[in-house]
Amino acid sequence: MASREICLGIEGTAHTFGVGIADSDAKVLANEQSMYVPKEGGIHPREAANHHSEIAGQVIGDAMRKAGLSRKDITVIAFSQGPGLGPCLRTAATAARTLAISLDIPIIGVNHCIAHLEIGRAVCECSDPVLLYVSGGNTQVISYANGRYRVFGETLDIGLGNMLDKFGRDMGIAFPAGPRIEALASKGKKLVNLPYSVKGMDVSFSGMLTAAQQMKEESMEDICYSLQETSFSMLTEVTERAMAHLAKSEVLLGGGVVRNRRLAEMVGSMCADRGAKCFVPPPSLCSDNGAMIAWTGLIMHRAGVRMRLEDTGVLQRFRTDDVDVTWI
Repeated sequence: MASREICLGIEGTAHTFGVGIADSDAKVLANEQSMYVPKEGGIHPREAANHHSEIAGQVIGDAMRKAGLSRKDITVIAFSQGPGLGPCLRTAATAARTLAISLDIPIIGVNHCIAHLEIGRAVCECSDPVLLYVSGGNTQVISYANGRYRVFGETLDIGLGNMLDKFGRDMGIAFPAGPRIEALASKGKKLVNLPYSVKGMDVSFSGMLTAAQQMKEESMEDICYSLQETSFSMLTEVTERAMAHLAKSEVLLGGGVVRNRRLAEMVGSMCADRGAKCFVPPPSLCSDNGAMIAWTGLIMHRAGVRMRLEDTGVLQRFRTDDVDVTWI
C-alpha cells in the first residue's frame, strides 16, 4: 500500500490567496483563504499581489493549524502556475518555492483550470465528465480526450464573471458583483432582448454587456434577470452540444460563477432531460481555493510528474490543453 502523502497547495491567480492541504485519500484537511477586495473599480494586479504578500504567512499558518500538522508532515508543495494575473501568480509561486526549499520537498506547478476539474472529480466522484468552467477570467467547456483535457468551447472575449463584474461596476454594485446580481435577478420578471452570441461551440459576452449597459428604460431587476437567463442559456446550449459530441453523460460545474443557483438549475435541468448527471462541488471548492491546487499537485506527483525550481516560472496564458494528463 502506498504511504500517505500530504500536499500543501497555494492558489494566487487573481483576487484570492488560498492555502489548502489535502492528502492522498482526497481528504481536504484545510482550505483557508483571504480575498483582496478593491476599494473601488476592478482588480488592480499589483495591489492584489501586495495583499497576497502581506497575508501569505498568516494564511499558511492558519491552514497548518486547521489541519493539525507540523512542517515535517508536508510531503509536496503545489502552486497555481497559471493562467492568471502576473504579479499575483509570481507572489504565490515565490511563497511556494520558499516553502519547498526550506522543507526540502518537491514542488509542482498546477494549471488552475485543471485544478477546478480535478477537485470536482474527486469530491463529487464523477468519472469522465464534461466540465463547464465559469469564473471571472475564464469560461470554457472542457473534457478529457486522448491524453489531455481539451477545450471544446470557450469565450471569444471576456469571462462571464468578468462581464458581470463590469456591468456591476457601471451600475454601482460593489465587487464581486455576482451575488448581488443574482439577488436582483431573482426579483426580475421581464426577459428583455439581449444579444445571444453562440458561435459554434464558442460564446461571446461583450455585446451583451454593451447592450445591458445602455438600457435605461428597464428596471435593474429585469436587466439582471435577462443577463442571467441569456448568458446561462448560452452556456447550457454549448455544454449540451459537447455532451452529444463526446457521448458523455456527466457534467461537472466548476469556477466561482457556478455558485449561482440559477446556473446550476438550468444545467441540471438540461442533464435531467438527457438522462445525465450534473455534479456541483461544495461552494468553498467552486471558487478559487488552495485545496484544489493541493489535490491536483498531489495526483500529479503520484503519477510521476517532477519539476525543478527552474521549471516553476509562472505562465500567465497557461492553456488547459497545454498539459499532458499523465495521471488518468
